[in-house]
Amino acid sequence: MKKKTRSFFRLGIVWITSLSVLFSLACQPTQKTEEQIPVVDVEALKSRLVITPEEDTKSGTQVSRGTFSVFEDRDAQKGRMIKLDVVVLHATGSEPKHDPVFYLAGGPGQDVTQNERGLRGYWIRKDRDIVLVSQRGTGGDNRLDCELTSSDDNIQCYLDPLFNVDTFHVCLEELQKKYDLTKFSTCMAADDLNEIRLALGYDTINLIGGSYGTRMALVYMRRHPETVRTAILNGVAPIAFKNPLFHAPAIQEALQLLFGECANDPDCSAAFPNFEDEFRIVIQRLEEYPVEVAVSHPVTKERTVVKMSREAFVEATRAMMYIMDYNRRIPSMVHKAFEGNYEPFAQLGVDTERMIRKMLAMGMLLSVTCAEDLDRISEKDIVEFTGGTFMGDGRVRRQKTVCEFWPRSLLPDNYGDPVSVGVPVLLLSGTMDPVTPPRWGEEAASHLPNSLHLVVPGSHGVGGRCILSIQKRFLETGSVEGLDVSCIQSTKLPRFQIPRL
Repeated sequence: MKKKTRSFFRLGIVWITSLSVLFSLACQPTQKTEEQIPVVDVEALKSRLVITPEEDTKSGTQVSRGTFSVFEDRDAQKGRMIKLDVVVLHATGSEPKHDPVFYLAGGPGQDVTQNERGLRGYWIRKDRDIVLVSQRGTGGDNRLDCELTSSDDNIQCYLDPLFNVDTFHVCLEELQKKYDLTKFSTCMAADDLNEIRLALGYDTINLIGGSYGTRMALVYMRRHPETVRTAILNGVAPIAFKNPLFHAPAIQEALQLLFGECANDPDCSAAFPNFEDEFRIVIQRLEEYPVEVAVSHPVTKERTVVKMSREAFVEATRAMMYIMDYNRRIPSMVHKAFEGNYEPFAQLGVDTERMIRKMLAMGMLLSVTCAEDLDRISEKDIVEFTGGTFMGDGRVRRQKTVCEFWPRSLLPDNYGDPVSVGVPVLLLSGTMDPVTPPRWGEEAASHLPNSLHLVVPGSHGVGGRCILSIQKRFLETGSVEGLDVSCIQSTKLPRFQIPRL
């Protein structure tokens, strides 16, 4: 079946050149004869699953939670074992389907089991179990946190560059006392997931992944395609996406779209007729003279002075644009900054960065990206893709410097190939995504023969009633053929938030 792409919201998107990414040696697919395929001892896997059912008293539904033990060194299949948290939100209907939905979180570094509360009443549970597994390095007894990157004792850290060499030297020293950081690749995590599938007794599963979770889904499908019924990828980061090389051009593109949208919106253009010029003037001022501004401490609520630089301003803008509600506030906050009032922007910048950093296990993020992304970013790439952008090359250069001393898995020379499997895949891209714009959904879909790529008005991870209806139908039928996606034509971005005078 030929893959399809539909875009219902074209705004002159500037496509970015596709590049390849390599993954760890553990990811390398191999051709095995029937005699070489190892026999899986399912009973042994079940013995490593310790899970207890309980009743959620608020909803009256059943939830099972526990742990699954895996070898840290998957290749050796011996030595230290680590425990992954497992949560099963059991289907509530009288005739549940036997193919559950496995959710895959973003980051890398987010623990998907933390989403349990929000998924307890989700529509999927009517017919299917929802399974949440803390990917190795994100939770269980092996979360690779770097505490100094998100310390509330010094909230200035939320406006300072993330990848500080001294901070991560300290983090590495602490983590290496407990873990072998070369054993936390995406592919090892994908094989963990397959073992848990077997231990739980599922034959086939459905995957839903967002952001880095889409990469995880793609890797899992390449390694275990026969076990996947469908996949939904939202905010797509395919094999060709090099994290964080494309952050700078992506936020540049998203901002240009935002400038254009405001200029063409009667209310926004009337309130902020010089939005783009004011943004450029603000960052020029901050380049010359960073400002000190008082904000409320996110915990104590005490007034605390922080310093905001040009880089902090642009990075905070990028973080805010992940969330559509924050995206709608940007013209107003930029205007206030232009007039000399930086507090609204600095406050939301601190709060947003804090939320992101506390969500992610930064040691796990590095253990994945150093091997799978940063090693494939050349000096030529950095100059080509960050030159002339608001964000510049600071983020990618600092992260690359930290990766110079961070452990990583060995990489096969030929693993830049895109994922191409026959699994039915629904791909979703937001028009104003500041990290994985539609170009990357198109890249992934071009190699998936049984896929449909939808470009939807929105940001990083699109949703709403229209997308919900499409996802329901796709999951119900297990096919991209004949899906009614006409509702996207009437989907619009939320209105800008414009203070009343």
